[in-house]
Amino acid sequence: MTTPFHVLQRITTDRKPEVPVGERCEMCAESIADQHQHVVNVEGRQLMCVCRGCYLLFTDQDAALRYRAVPDRYLSFPDFTISQGEWDGLEIPVGLAFFFHNSALGKTVAFYPGLAGATESELPLEQWRTVLERHPEIDVLTADVEALLIRVPERGTGDAVCLLLPIDACYEFVGHLRLLWRGFDGGQDVRRYMDEFFTEMSARARPGGRK
Repeated sequence: MTTPFHVLQRITTDRKPEVPVGERCEMCAESIADQHQHVVNVEGRQLMCVCRGCYLLFTDQDAALRYRAVPDRYLSFPDFTISQGEWDGLEIPVGLAFFFHNSALGKTVAFYPGLAGATESELPLEQWRTVLERHPEIDVLTADVEALLIRVPERGTGDAVCLLLPIDACYEFVGHLRLLWRGFDGGQDVRRYMDEFFTEMSARARPGGRK
């Protein structure tokens, strides 16, 4: 079974495929631009590069489809807060993670960056439900194709940031972090890239609320 970590490996591994990535739709082999859209194979957890025509076939999020189009939705939640105790309760060892609902597993899963790349949290996430109950405005994810990216600053250095992003943006973000990561905490290049990414995504996002 292909996992989200394998998807991340495919995005970040420097290998030459039979058909160059970014040039052909993985469904119909139509030529596509470098900037293109994606669908998720829900059962196989595969992120697929597709043309506009194939993308539009899978945009009905209420239909029972094997594939789901990744939407172009960016939301910010300026009133979001999470205490250090709540974050520690999630048992995520770094101050950054993205969360999405995996419909195949029927639960929310979390990934955080590190020296080895993206790591899935295998620990219980009951505390996550407590966070959602306190902040119902963030409980608006479309399963499999959207994620909540949360950054918690070092103790006492600022406010947490929570963004809703397309799942492909999160994979690409964490994949780029892996390429930059140095030492135990990532190093200066990682921190600079994180600052730039959150600034760019926050500027792109509109204020979120309940559906």
